[in-house]
Amino acid sequence: FNHELVSNGKLSARRFVDLKFESAEPIAAIFVKNGDHVGKGQKIAELSTFRLSNKVAQTKTALENAKLELQDVLIGQGFALKDSARVPKATMQLARIKSGYDQAVAQYQLAVYELHNAVLRAPFDGIVANLFSKPYNTASVADVFCSIIDSHSLEADFTVLESELPLIKMGDRVEVSPFAMTNVKAEGKISEINPLVGTDGMVKVKATVGSSTRLFEGMNVRVSIHRSVGKQLVVPKGAVVLRSGKQVVFTLSGNKAYWNYVHTGLENADSYTITDGLKEGATIITSGNINLAHESPVKVISRQQTDDK
Repeated sequence: FNHELVSNGKLSARRFVDLKFESAEPIAAIFVKNGDHVGKGQKIAELSTFRLSNKVAQTKTALENAKLELQDVLIGQGFALKDSARVPKATMQLARIKSGYDQAVAQYQLAVYELHNAVLRAPFDGIVANLFSKPYNTASVADVFCSIIDSHSLEADFTVLESELPLIKMGDRVEVSPFAMTNVKAEGKISEINPLVGTDGMVKVKATVGSSTRLFEGMNVRVSIHRSVGKQLVVPKGAVVLRSGKQVVFTLSGNKAYWNYVHTGLENADSYTITDGLKEGATIITSGNINLAHESPVKVISRQQTDDK
């Protein structure tokens, strides 16, 4: 018998990144659009690099000048730049500060970094999303230019009741179906169980989900958790009816229906397990039983044989 727990959840990608430009320069070109698949290292967009290249050249010149200043300071202290290994640490530090060498190095490295990052590249294989900028507009260093989503690393975030914790474990199979497209289903496995019960008595669980072109980041989904619990005495849900608040299953003997008080255990989408009140092999009535009474005469118009589970 496959026990089934049902919960509502939301899809998210384990690898999701927001890309931003490092400099407020005009956007020279955009190479992709929303929904495009990109490979790792592929160009997304690039900025105009005139100012950035010019800044690199200026800071490089400033660095060379600072290097000469450093050499002059060291000569004044009786050392040569090539003998820097013999210069006392305190003297070298004072010379670097006085010449402005460290500041020039930092400014040059920053200029090179900004020029290098004038081109946005995909950090991993994924899909482009949230790209709304247009070419020739000035890029914002505060706002996200676009997002890259790895659609092959989707996971479902959902919750289960504290009382249901003993019924799940790592690696249990799950089935995920979007509310918007009930005919779309994807399988996965439980990958994470948060060891904390919230104030509402719920426990957060994550499950990895197989990739699908019809599943998207942020989708609201129905999550079904399946776990095999071995052989059980099982009846279809339609066989169980309520009489005076108690569960009853009608069995067939001859041409009469006999009711049996039962206790159900686990359930899934279409079946209950029976823990008490019914014997294996009994012929049960699975439909047309809503208005039956004990020892009502019945006529069988269809018979369905099922294998023991």
